[in-house]
Amino acid sequence: MISASDFRNGVTIEVEGNVYQIIEFQHVKPGKGAAFVRTKLKNIKSGGVVEKTFRPTEKCPQARIDRKDMQYLYADGDLFYFMDTETYDQTALNAETVGDALKFVKENEMCKVCSHNGNVFSVEPPLFVELEITETEPGFKGDTATGASKPATVETGAQVNVPLFVNQGDVIKIDTRTGEYLSRV
Repeated sequence: MISASDFRNGVTIEVEGNVYQIIEFQHVKPGKGAAFVRTKLKNIKSGGVVEKTFRPTEKCPQARIDRKDMQYLYADGDLFYFMDTETYDQTALNAETVGDALKFVKENEMCKVCSHNGNVFSVEPPLFVELEITETEPGFKGDTATGASKPATVETGAQVNVPLFVNQGDVIKIDTRTGEYLSRV
């Protein structure tokens, strides 16, 4: 159990049968009346954000989220297969659970599979990936001064905006949280 006065960003709690992660919290002590804690909570299963207030003495059970490193093996239809590298157990997750988390992940890459009480609710890709560009328009000499960008398709099929000097066949580094080009490798 965690008291509302001990809330911190990133803490996961159970409220009304749902599991929430605290995005923002603020202790409010108005001039008149009792103090309270105003929070912004993200439902970790649906992704929805709600605002809720708590009395500082209110207690909530703290949710335990397990993040396990698993290797992404392959996709078969709308099922994605992951393997625990310690026990070699394979887990199949549906496309709804995975979402677009794997749009920058190649087969045999390591990901974090997040679960609560044994129920998997999301997949976290590595923060940065290196992918080869399979298709892009050629850049023209002298176009680099404008800082412009052009669309490019990487080997996983995802679209990324890259600077004009990047060509087909180049390997680039991508931030998977934002989908932005970082550098050439």
